[in-house]
Amino acid sequence: MILLLERIGQKTLRLFTETGAVFIMLWKTFKYLSELWRTRFLILEQMMQIGVRSLPLVIFVGVFAGAVASIQTAYQLEGYISFNYLGAATSIAIFIELGPVLTALVAAGRVSASIAAELGTMKVTEQIDALEALAIDPLRYLALPRILAGFAMVPILTIFADFVGLMGAYLVAYMNLDLPPEIFFGSVKEFFTIMNVMSGLIKAFVFGGVTAIIGCHVGFNTEGGAEGVGKATIRAFVLSAALILLNDYLLSVLLF
Repeated sequence: MILLLERIGQKTLRLFTETGAVFIMLWKTFKYLSELWRTRFLILEQMMQIGVRSLPLVIFVGVFAGAVASIQTAYQLEGYISFNYLGAATSIAIFIELGPVLTALVAAGRVSASIAAELGTMKVTEQIDALEALAIDPLRYLALPRILAGFAMVPILTIFADFVGLMGAYLVAYMNLDLPPEIFFGSVKEFFTIMNVMSGLIKAFVFGGVTAIIGCHVGFNTEGGAEGVGKATIRAFVLSAALILLNDYLLSVLLF
C-alpha cells in the first residue's frame, strides 16, 4: 500500500513538474514574438511541412469520416426522422467534432511525432548544444516556427477536412439513399450557422498549438540515443492525442 502511494505521489509530482516545464518553455519561446519578421522564412518552411505535406492524409481521413458519419446518421434517423435532414445532421457533426478532432489526431501522429523525432535527434547528437554555442537560442530558431505553424495550419487543414467530409457524406447519401443534392445540401444550408464552423476552428487552433508544443517539449528533453528518440516519438503522439481529447471536452463545455 505504501509502495502504491509512493508511486502515485511520484507520478503526480512528475506531472506537475512536466506541466510547469511546458509553460516555462512557452513563456521563453513567446518572448521572441517580437522577432517574428526575422524568423518568417523558418515559419513558412514549417507551415509547408505541417500543412501542405499533411494535406493528402487529411483529405483521405476526411472523406471516409464524412462517409461513415452519413451511414451512421442515416441508420439512426431511419424510421424516426425524414432523410431530408441527413445533410444537416451530418454537416453539424463534421463541422463541430469530426473535422477538427480527426485532423488534430492526424497532426498528432504525423506532426508531433515528427517534431519530437527531429528535435530529439538534434538533442542526442548535440546539434542543439552547437546552436547554443553559436549564440542561437533553440527556442527562437527551432520551437517558435514550429509552434506558430501548428497554431496556423491545423485550422486550415480542418477547413479542407470539413469540405471533403461533407462531399464524402453526400456521395454516400446519394449512392445508398438516392438522396438528390438539392435535398442534402438544402438541409445543410437551412441549419448552417457560422457558430458551428467557428467553434470547430477554435478547437482546431488549440489542438494545433498543443500538438506542436508537445512535440517541441518532448524533443528538447530526449535522452538515450537512438532508443530514446524512438521512445520520444511514441510519447509525443500519446501525449498529444490525450491532450487533444481532453481539450476537446473542455472546449465543448465552454463553447456550447
